[in-house]
Amino acid sequence: MYGEVPSQPAVAAAERFGTAGASRVLELGAGQGRDALFFARNGFSVTAADFSAIGLDSLAARAAADGLDGRVQTIVHDVRTRLPLSESSVDAVFAHMLLCMAISTEEIQALVNEIERVLVPGGVLVYTVRHTGDAHYGAGIEHGDNIFENGGFAVHFFDRALVDTLADGWALDEVHAFEEGELPRRLWQVTQTRPA
Repeated sequence: MYGEVPSQPAVAAAERFGTAGASRVLELGAGQGRDALFFARNGFSVTAADFSAIGLDSLAARAAADGLDGRVQTIVHDVRTRLPLSESSVDAVFAHMLLCMAISTEEIQALVNEIERVLVPGGVLVYTVRHTGDAHYGAGIEHGDNIFENGGFAVHFFDRALVDTLADGWALDEVHAFEEGELPRRLWQVTQTRPA
């Protein structure tokens, strides 16, 4: 759907993860794996989680074809439930536009709590979300909780207060604004670190 080239947030995240000395990366919402495969090609061991078994099957086949199957593990998972990983088992977590899916603020907070649980102390979370400065915010069908549906696709738009709330108890390293796609979509790339 998004092509073979890794997303720009994944490229930036890989650099940040490398600087932090990370080796084990969890990608949430990995889809067909353009970013997971990029992380694996750059030396990280990747656990790729997604709701779609079909997408993950495609990712696993591509990883095997590229000789990366030893670096990529896939897990079918609904992020509204507990992550199937042990405490402090990954060094970094990446989620490109996953947290702004049509899930409630309460579910997002629970997911970030789970991410904190599975990250090592000093581990890094990088996520991207569409924000309230986006052209689709306030347009289309309103579902409450800053969720608006346009063209059959519902998005939870983040305001800065939500970003700050999700970083409570973490070190909030950066909130970087960028644009992507044709609209263009307006997003934030958020980097936060679990305290050591």
